[in-house]
Amino acid sequence: MRMEWVGLLRHGESTGNVAREEAEAQGHQVIDIAERDADVPLTSVGQEQAAAVGGWLARKPVDLVVASPYVRAAETARIAVAAAAAKGAAAMLVVDERLRDRELGVLDLLTRKGVRERWPEEQRRKDRHGKFYYRPPGGESWADVVLRTRSLLRDLHHEAAGLRVLLVAHEMTVFALRYLLEGVAEPELLHVAARTTVANGSITGWQHVADGRYRLTEAQEIPVGGDDAASSVG
Repeated sequence: MRMEWVGLLRHGESTGNVAREEAEAQGHQVIDIAERDADVPLTSVGQEQAAAVGGWLARKPVDLVVASPYVRAAETARIAVAAAAAKGAAAMLVVDERLRDRELGVLDLLTRKGVRERWPEEQRRKDRHGKFYYRPPGGESWADVVLRTRSLLRDLHHEAAGLRVLLVAHEMTVFALRYLLEGVAEPELLHVAARTTVANGSITGWQHVADGRYRLTEAQEIPVGGDDAASSVG
């Protein structure tokens, strides 16, 4: 048995997202974030994005919501579930640490420029091994994230068989799920990732079809405002 449908809601805009964009745009080496990664909160925009998901869930109810323990994701899940419940679409919410964001190790808080200038050897290693298998010192590769996501899916296929399940996590998780649910191979996955924007507050979903495989049914769909509408960004 498999889950009937699996979705991934990327957390709403966080203060870390804003700080990273500013640092990259201004050519800084270091991103100015005071909190540890696990404690970065949502912005007011991120809270609004999370609330907008309530309307989407009212139209397409789920049975279970599983969230990353990182504050930005857990807060997104809590707000979305509460907004959906207010519209009559209740769902159970649990937290699972296997959905945490990818750990960057020594590259944490560095911009692309910061990595090139402070860790040139690591940049060369990444170029040699490729994004999927490169693991920064003290951090994780994409493959590492896939391994723990695979473990979570295995448990959910058993515990939530036949149910609709929404995961609330991070950008990387979307690509881990495409790899695991659709069987997208590494080279194609990296190509897809390079041309895919996973917006904050967007939903990507997969419907079970046969033989344990899933078909992509929602591609970075963005709930709009407080109503039940949604727009797709492909």
